[in-house]
Amino acid sequence: MQEPLLGAEGPDYDTFPERPPPSPGDRARVGALQNKRVFLATFAAVLGNFSFGYALVYTSPVIPALEHSLDPDLHLTKSQASWFGGRSHPWTLVRVWSQCPDRPALHPLPLQSVFTLGAAAGGLSAMILNDLLGRKLSIMFSAVPSAAGYALMAGAHGLWMLLLGRTLTGFAGGLTAACIPVYVSEIAPPGVRGALGATPQLMAVFGSLSLYTLGLLLPWRWLAVAGEAPVLVMILLLSFMPNSPRFLLSRGRDEEALQALAWLRGVDADVHWEFEQIQDNVRRQSSRVSWAEARAPHMCRPIAVALLMRFLQQLTGITPILVYLQSIFDSTAVLLPPKDDAAIVGAMRLLSVLIAALTMDLAGRKVLLFVSAAIMFAANLTLGLYIHFGPRPVSPNSTAGLESVSWGDLAQPLAAPTSYLTLVPLLATMLFIMGYAMGWGPITWLLMSEVLPLRARGVASGLCVLASWLTAFVLTKSFLPVVSAFGLQVPFFFFAAICLVSLVFTGCCVPETKGRSLEQIESFFRTGRRSFLR
Repeated sequence: MQEPLLGAEGPDYDTFPERPPPSPGDRARVGALQNKRVFLATFAAVLGNFSFGYALVYTSPVIPALEHSLDPDLHLTKSQASWFGGRSHPWTLVRVWSQCPDRPALHPLPLQSVFTLGAAAGGLSAMILNDLLGRKLSIMFSAVPSAAGYALMAGAHGLWMLLLGRTLTGFAGGLTAACIPVYVSEIAPPGVRGALGATPQLMAVFGSLSLYTLGLLLPWRWLAVAGEAPVLVMILLLSFMPNSPRFLLSRGRDEEALQALAWLRGVDADVHWEFEQIQDNVRRQSSRVSWAEARAPHMCRPIAVALLMRFLQQLTGITPILVYLQSIFDSTAVLLPPKDDAAIVGAMRLLSVLIAALTMDLAGRKVLLFVSAAIMFAANLTLGLYIHFGPRPVSPNSTAGLESVSWGDLAQPLAAPTSYLTLVPLLATMLFIMGYAMGWGPITWLLMSEVLPLRARGVASGLCVLASWLTAFVLTKSFLPVVSAFGLQVPFFFFAAICLVSLVFTGCCVPETKGRSLEQIESFFRTGRRSFLR
């Protein structure tokens, strides 16, 4: 018998003690076959995350082309570009940040694109579709708005077609962000669920890197055409994959659920013990969650844990740092072309997510969350201290650079003895991205799908995605007003404090789910304990 969650003893964690699980030898005998099929089904699903990562950064090479377009119907102003792509030009933001009296402050452009609003709507729709159509069909359904969005952008003859296409691809991304982690967690065996749970983030990074690469080779219309390819492959592969056995059992399709589980585990695997676990858990639950039951501890606690993790993930500062990444790099002494910045970020994120995927089922979720939060705390604190105490440029119209300055000001030449200090923002930013990508990036999505109870999993996962995108919207929208009122260092001190809160929250409220079945995790929350540490 495996050790129970958080080291607690007692029968509450043995969901089905009357019949022991297969021995490690039995599991190893069929492990290769079952993993091949699970890997195939996971790959088919996470192609939706590839498309999401591709769509997220689609505007990166497109906006410069449209800003210089000779077609008046497609020529983008700065304001239009911000709604299409979600960020202002970095040097416009630099002027807003600057507090030097000889520098005129420019009004910030809108920072939120229609992609963000579409993603929030996609998370909202997942609250219904996840349980109405099922996990697999919901992922397949996301191909409809995704393909339509790319088609609109590929054949765009006006701004409205670009914005509508961007909204539709955002809607598809929000929908897949809620459905894919749930599908992957429900089909994966406990021994590889951590590694497979990191693949959505991994594929999103691959999607972004693919867009950056193709952006060097293809014009912007053909980039949209190329975006159709992973969507079509996803539809083709998923049509041959089974639905989630847990979802099928919750709909009374027991025979189909057994066939799906047998296919995922392999013809030589004995799936009856696992099937009985899932079946018994489903039978003990009613088909709908009443409002009174939603307030019960075994329901509200896991939902609260998942939601708070989504809030904390965004409040660590990932969205503002990525939005203003170019300005951070512009403040360093490293002489790199702008396109190399994206390559550095992508490579670091890819490496860090790979580390998380390889170690999640060995070290456990909580260890990586602790390490991740500690690294992000150090990075945010370093950025805040650097901005507050860092070197000041000497402005032609000011004395000795005593005024507060921004990253953009630091992009001006510094005196040779202190120029090496301009490496600090680059190194701190890379450290932050590494810490985020190896813990609070992928693991929060995995834990969302692991801790949510079966009957609330579809609705609550959509709610978590909605909360995540709305938090990102509000945080990025309020970033510039806070900087203008209190200085650029204040947000980073706030992000550092949130990272400390994340450390405490992980230790007090997040259960270790490594090696546990979803039924055992649900049983853990049903014990009625007031503290996860007891």
